[in-house]
Amino acid sequence: MDLFEYQARDIFEKHGVPVLGGVVATTPDEARAAAERLLPADGGVVVVKAQVKTGGRGKAGGVKLARSADEAAERAGEILGMDIKGHTVHRVMVAAGAAIEQEYYFSLLLDRAERRYLAMASVEGGMEIEQLAVERPEALARVAVDPRVGIDAATAERIVAAAGFPEKTSPEIAGKVAAVLQKLWDVYREEDATLVEVNPLVLTKDGDVVALDGKVTLDGNADFRHADHAALEDKAAADPLEARAKEKDLNYVKLDGEVGIIGNGAGLVMSTLDVVAYAGEAHGGVKPANFLDIGGGASAEVMAAGLDIILTDPQVKSVFVNVFGGITACDAVANGIVAALEILGDEASKPLVVRLDGNNVVEGRRILADAAHPLVTLADTMDGGADKAAELAHAAA
Repeated sequence: MDLFEYQARDIFEKHGVPVLGGVVATTPDEARAAAERLLPADGGVVVVKAQVKTGGRGKAGGVKLARSADEAAERAGEILGMDIKGHTVHRVMVAAGAAIEQEYYFSLLLDRAERRYLAMASVEGGMEIEQLAVERPEALARVAVDPRVGIDAATAERIVAAAGFPEKTSPEIAGKVAAVLQKLWDVYREEDATLVEVNPLVLTKDGDVVALDGKVTLDGNADFRHADHAALEDKAAADPLEARAKEKDLNYVKLDGEVGIIGNGAGLVMSTLDVVAYAGEAHGGVKPANFLDIGGGASAEVMAAGLDIILTDPQVKSVFVNVFGGITACDAVANGIVAALEILGDEASKPLVVRLDGNNVVEGRRILADAAHPLVTLADTMDGGADKAAELAHAAA
């Protein structure tokens, strides 16, 4: 789950990362009240920042300065409702202004290929880090982080040294940055994050090191350890089908296609997506409509839940059920499909192509053949099933 900037700011503050004051607002009047709280009595500025889960806000006009509460309300009115890369702005964060001396960059992420964490740091923050990585890769230090150790004092010193902080700033500033990196590690570890990014991490004219902007991605697999994370979810923006699938504990992702996919095992489902996409090229360019992994327990209830989600998607024109029987045998899967169709009744109105293989496949196919459901077509191979599902989807389009 990706967080909004204001949510990342609050989590940073919770773990002792130095941040500036920030208040979220959904109306210009709320932005005015927030600015009144944040503006110093002797004058100053606040920053009104669009809260969207995408980059490039500044270039799109989603970040504006305000020197009074009324101006903050005016700027919020300009930003709220904007479209930034397909994301509508429903809220802004009014943040305290900062007298910036220098801007830096830091991120900590999960390096799946190496099975460890990767820290990236640069004394040149503020700009798009992708651009820096391409144009001047030597300016972005990459340091492997041992998951068993994390970012302790020694690792933090190694990161700031690799990024050139001692030479390009000063040993004192390098020490302050290293201390902040340890706090950011606390965020990463304690919140079960897969990404913690600060761009920019700034040095103020007063000599403080502050996280001025933040991105945090939380690992949904660790939700059972974090009851408070449910409150961070942007339910209004969630796809309704994905929300329903989550309620039923289904591993479902909505895609933009016409062939519904059900499989058991993430690897098999991913392969099925590829095969359906390839088959669709010969049938009007139809594509997979979803990723749905029912795992090992393909019971009638699980299959009914999966079919219910897919069949209520108006984009779906056909369904391809691709199951390899292992722990759950094919006869159990077949019984689950038959029972699921009985449970759904008239709600099941789109053709299903079913390919079974593996444990007890002969019995599984016999069960489906004997049921002779008018919506079900049996396929002997994955390629054949994908082609038939794509053909049916194209015919129904």
